[in-house]
Amino acid sequence: VPALILATGAGAIELDPKIVGFKLPDQIQWTENTRAGNRTVVLQGDPTKAGPYAMLLTWLPGNMSRPHFHPNDRFFMVLSGTWWVGNGPTFDPEATVPMPAGTHVIHWAKGVHFDGAKTEPATILVWGEGPATSTPFVAATETKK
Repeated sequence: VPALILATGAGAIELDPKIVGFKLPDQIQWTENTRAGNRTVVLQGDPTKAGPYAMLLTWLPGNMSRPHFHPNDRFFMVLSGTWWVGNGPTFDPEATVPMPAGTHVIHWAKGVHFDGAKTEPATILVWGEGPATSTPFVAATETKK
């Protein structure tokens, strides 16, 4: 984590990295997930392991997840754009509710839902307790095939 030196009228100010951790926007390394239609970056923790984590996720226009659920509660803040959220086992992008920038959302553990972006990118801050695995929901009638 870099130290930030800020020049002021009283001299240079340096933040102690043992006290304040940060990354400037150009230091945040996003991962493009073209198959999923989004991009992500983990800000703290490891969402694949037990313990707290925080990450950014940007849904790209026209991309939505299919019905799925997570083992733990997940918390969200919509930072920009409009994030579209639906619930239940039937995937229907038209049966979603718009969550504009500034909205706080909770996905309760094991609740089946789907979400994504329609016409504009939507960036959300995601945090919770890991592991943040995602389990696709398969309706009972689909498993009999």
